[in-house]
Amino acid sequence: MANDHGITPGGILVAFIAGAAVGAAVALLFAPASGEETREYLGQRAREGRDRANEAARQGRDILNRQRDNIASAFERVRDQQRGASPRPEGQDA
Repeated sequence: MANDHGITPGGILVAFIAGAAVGAAVALLFAPASGEETREYLGQRAREGRDRANEAARQGRDILNRQRDNIASAFERVRDQQRGASPRPEGQDA
């Protein structure tokens, strides 16, 4: 199959080595920061995540409280309507 495309086994080996060299160069250029910088970055991101989680929890509690109030109001309206309705004699439909 290599001969069908004019690529020799030696050419494949050279391409592999060249790719490894390019990959190593890119890895060195984009190497991560020092350990201290990385820990500081991760700590900052963790604090930001914690703050976002706290804000989401606060918003969730607010929504839950509003829904609970809405449901309580709806039950009160139904209860008031039932108290105000006169009972119908048996056998008579509305």
